[in-house]
Amino acid sequence: MTTSRPPGEQPRRRAPAGAAVLREDKTEAIRAAVFEELASVGYARMSIEGIARRAGVGKTAVYRRWRSKLHLVLDLVSAIAVQGLPAPDTGSLEGDLRLLYEVTSRALRHPVASQVVPDLQAEAARNPEIAEALQKALREGQYGVASGIVRAAVERGEVRADADEELALDLVSGPLYWRSVVVRAELPKGYVKRLAAVTAAGLRAL
Repeated sequence: MTTSRPPGEQPRRRAPAGAAVLREDKTEAIRAAVFEELASVGYARMSIEGIARRAGVGKTAVYRRWRSKLHLVLDLVSAIAVQGLPAPDTGSLEGDLRLLYEVTSRALRHPVASQVVPDLQAEAARNPEIAEALQKALREGQYGVASGIVRAAVERGEVRADADEELALDLVSGPLYWRSVVVRAELPKGYVKRLAAVTAAGLRAL
């Protein structure tokens, strides 16, 4: 038996059989599992099976979203770059630096970040794609915020307009990263405040 339709009415289209709808809650669970897996076993030993087990999903759910663990990690690093850090706007160079260092030091002290960042840096030495993604993340994240701080300081007259920009960005971003990620030492009480003051003085001297 056929059902008649009014003249001009188009037949309803059905979704293709087997079409996968990617649920956002599963995607976020997988992303969280990747960070946990990286912190637990490192990139070299990380597997799609381990990620899926930690996320409570099947391997197919992971492969629907990413072709491999490399693409998965590259996607996460790129996402971090897009999110970036909040741009401080305290009205002074030293205040902006202090706020930046407080936020960054808290992030780097997180148990997952303290394991994941050094591991990815080591992997970047062997994998050009990861190296490129990390470089992009640093440029768009930490360096992007640092550049905004320096530009604002120039506009306020706290830093000379002809100051060496690359040297300024290294001065802003380098010391805290060295202490937290490379040396991996605890920050003494008052360290962030003193670092902000010394860095501000250094920038004014450029």
